[in-house]
Amino acid sequence: MKKILLLGSGELGKEFVIAAKRAGQYVIACDRYDNAPAMQVADEREVFSMLDGDALEAVVRKHQPDLIVPEIEAIRTERLFKFEEEGIQVVPSARAVNFTMNRRAIRDLASKELGLRTAKYFYAKTFDEFKKAADEIGFPCVVKPLMSSSGHGQSYVHNDDELEQAFREAMEGSRGDVKEVIIEEFIDFESEFTLLTVTQQHGWPTLFCPPIGHVQKGGDYRESWQPYKISDEALKQAQHMADQVTRALTGAGIWGVEFFLTKQGEVIFSELSPRPHDTGMVTLGHTTNLSEFELHFRAVMGLPIAGIHLEHAGASAVILSPKEVSTEAISSLDYHLDEALTEDRTRIRIFGKPEAHKGRRMGVVLCYGEVGDDTTALRDKAKRLAATVLGTDPYMKK
Repeated sequence: MKKILLLGSGELGKEFVIAAKRAGQYVIACDRYDNAPAMQVADEREVFSMLDGDALEAVVRKHQPDLIVPEIEAIRTERLFKFEEEGIQVVPSARAVNFTMNRRAIRDLASKELGLRTAKYFYAKTFDEFKKAADEIGFPCVVKPLMSSSGHGQSYVHNDDELEQAFREAMEGSRGDVKEVIIEEFIDFESEFTLLTVTQQHGWPTLFCPPIGHVQKGGDYRESWQPYKISDEALKQAQHMADQVTRALTGAGIWGVEFFLTKQGEVIFSELSPRPHDTGMVTLGHTTNLSEFELHFRAVMGLPIAGIHLEHAGASAVILSPKEVSTEAISSLDYHLDEALTEDRTRIRIFGKPEAHKGRRMGVVLCYGEVGDDTTALRDKAKRLAATVLGTDPYMKK
């Protein structure tokens, strides 16, 4: 049995803990607030800010874990190098976590060191730098904090009048103490997709899940489907880029590698997460023989993965809170599961978050069918059913 310290205990961490507990492991779940989703299924919990390096070190010394598994961006990542040097396995590696928690590091690695095709981009710490970069890139453009998650602080800017608000929102939406933004050209893409990439120990080969299409709103995932239809040549391009960047970052685990596919069929690297990906929740609906969480667990534990196979077509759609609900009143958030569950081949996962704000992701609906089924119909079904659970319709208007 291994002792696993999970840093960040949201819905993705919860599913990872379930995979670990099914294999008899011991998990300590950590987050900045109590009763986070993963804490509800873990053996122990710790509540502290992971941006507090001393607090993080104290928890590591207290529990002496065999593995440290980060699930969020807001971590004092430089401390992980020390833990790794002491023989604690950091997932996928301290280098990978340190690079990918900051958009500057990962974008420069992909574009400047590896030569991958990315959107044109600049960084800015002041509004004057930001305005100069916008003049260089032109409109429309995309603005993001260097460190953030779930689309916080991200916006699309269409003209000079929107620059000031976009810069302010990006600075305010930043996670941690990194106060800098990235401004990038808008890619006129046909669609976006995620390529879940599994790097392994023992010299075993890198594996790829069937690509996953997804839709985001304000940078935050709203729906995903698998398989995503893509040409063989485009898939080879994506796999090659994913292999390059994960090799450079080192370590074992699952990576959510995001791409744009242009109308001309060009594949452009977008972002990368060194852990299970929001859009990969579709794999909880039996699309692949192993979910992304089971794949992550096997990879970080050095267990063999005999193969990854598409078993069903599937779609996921998020359930968003329609209102603000405090911890004390969370039981008043009434989940109506009946209508969704009357339909066959449907699964619902409620995350168990102890409070809600309007638009917060509280659960997901998963619908699946036979391989070869129309994913558009599955997407429509998942969105329709998700809207019934809390009475909201969170989906992007085309």
